[in-house]
Amino acid sequence: MRELRPLGDGLSQECRDFALALRDLFKGLDVSVRRYAARRHRDPGTFSRYLSGTRIPPWEFVQDLFTDLAERRGSAATPAAIELVRELHRAAVHTSGSPGHAMEILQHQLADADREARASSVKEDALGEALLDRQHRIADLEVRLSQMEGAWVTERTRADALELGLPDHAELVKERDMLRREVKRLTEELEDVRLRGMLAEDRCQMLERQLAMVEFQRPATAREPEEVPDAPVGPAMSKPCSGPRPKILVVDDQPNNLLAMEAVLATLDQELVTASSGQEALKALLDHDDFAVILLDVQMPEMDGYETAAHIQRRPRNRDIPIIFLTAMGADPEHSSRGYAAGAVDYIAKPFDPWALRAKVSVFTEIFLERRRYSERAAAH
Repeated sequence: MRELRPLGDGLSQECRDFALALRDLFKGLDVSVRRYAARRHRDPGTFSRYLSGTRIPPWEFVQDLFTDLAERRGSAATPAAIELVRELHRAAVHTSGSPGHAMEILQHQLADADREARASSVKEDALGEALLDRQHRIADLEVRLSQMEGAWVTERTRADALELGLPDHAELVKERDMLRREVKRLTEELEDVRLRGMLAEDRCQMLERQLAMVEFQRPATAREPEEVPDAPVGPAMSKPCSGPRPKILVVDDQPNNLLAMEAVLATLDQELVTASSGQEALKALLDHDDFAVILLDVQMPEMDGYETAAHIQRRPRNRDIPIIFLTAMGADPEHSSRGYAAGAVDYIAKPFDPWALRAKVSVFTEIFLERRRYSERAAAH
């Protein structure tokens, strides 16, 4: 197996520890970087940067390593070993502050949303065809029932003979009613798939804007030589807008988390309002206007993030403010689906990447300012 590249210069201790653990796992596969990259349909240069510590991989990459290593050795890693690497990964993410890592996180989210959008489109077509087939069958049964009932009305004297020669009326009615119930079910399922497809498309567009925002905010030295970013409209390029600065509401019951959020968002030209509970958040929404976005922790005592979001959604004055959930419970589909069902526009697992979070907040602030400018122009006319 070809020798791995040396560790990158200037790595933090957390990034160095994680990179060494990652290299130990990879060496157990006894395969070259290029061959493993081809096996996983990935770019070998990206794999090399993961193994040299210059870029932090997503946790899915580490899970793939554990899976492939278990297949080679014939036994799975212990939960303690997996949790140890998980803690090293979290620490590396928290200290890296890498714009490249933020780009990768957002690209993974974009890929997930794109897959859901395409799957919804395929399922929508299939359900549409099934719905059309059931509707045609109902129409055919209606014609047959009408013909049978007409025969009964016009030839009552021959009703007994007709019943012997025609299909059973009760069975036809039963089949028609069953098909009507199936049409209703398929219609509801089709509407649900269409709605999920629309939401996935919206997330795709929002994630593309966030990727552009990260690209705009990255220092020139952090960009790859071949990269030629588009020209997104970032906070520094926004058109001036009258009125006070937009506010960001940050809700978390841990003081250290609030301080960390203030440090991450300090570079943005927005006013931060903090709250340490759901009740304080609801009071802040009554006391202040011009909130562009709400960053809401899920796990809080007395009133958790989901319940707080439900109260916000019931208020006509606040229901249109976008909510981003922050949680340490992970970003698996069960938790993220509950977050979107509660009215969130995004769902971020802790420890979050600071570049990705700033990009998301900047995009929703831009949307807020665009709406304000539109309202000002409408009022002027």
